[in-house]
Amino acid sequence: MALNHTYDARLVQQETALGAGVQILVLALLGTAIGMGPAGWLTGLAFAIATWAVLSRALHRSRLTSFGPANRVTLGRSILVGGVTALVADSFQSPPPLTLLVGLTAVALILDGVDGKVARRTGTSTALGARFDMEVDAFLILVLSVYVSMAQGPWVLLIGGMRYGFVAAARFWPWLNAPLPPSTARKTVAALQGVFLLLAASGLLPLAAETGVVVTALATLLWSFGRDVLWLWRTSRVQTLAADGAAAGAAEELAAV
Repeated sequence: MALNHTYDARLVQQETALGAGVQILVLALLGTAIGMGPAGWLTGLAFAIATWAVLSRALHRSRLTSFGPANRVTLGRSILVGGVTALVADSFQSPPPLTLLVGLTAVALILDGVDGKVARRTGTSTALGARFDMEVDAFLILVLSVYVSMAQGPWVLLIGGMRYGFVAAARFWPWLNAPLPPSTARKTVAALQGVFLLLAASGLLPLAAETGVVVTALATLLWSFGRDVLWLWRTSRVQTLAADGAAAGAAEELAAV
């Protein structure tokens, strides 16, 4: 059994390495097609290496013996996000081909609804797969907000940085780490961020309309995060009061004894 587990684990690691190889191939194709500069190449390669390293470590810690079809879809999305990241980094030197940028982003956003369905239909839903999917989504939003901020201003970075700010805040306020109840509104707002940012990045709208789209995205995101933070705070307060009440009751019983 131990030999079979080791063999399966190696197969899982091979899939992550294959993903990194495909990422480098995509970067090579982009570099050949548009003459990508050093910034795009270095950023794309850094993304490929970081994704491979983090995912390999997570797989090793989770001890999954099969990568799973849903994770393969998410890995494909991450490869597309790596291409978008390289294009955005290269845009600091020269404007990227909008058709290519919009096309890669659109496919990545469309596939966002596929990996979850695949996981449910194949019965391969895992905590690692959900986290992998969420991190790919969050990074794509961050990259898009960086690109849109070049035209709209640095305030757009609030959209991409909000989730990472929430994670950082949870290190100081542990009650933010409590699980949230399922919410269709939260999922809808999260999905719309990519759509709004892609629309703003496409260049199809006048500047004022782009600003309105991005403001709408930020407003809905602030509402969603604000609602969740308020729910977590209220829940933590209730739990704290309940714990204090239980401790006080136990102290009274001891005193009576």
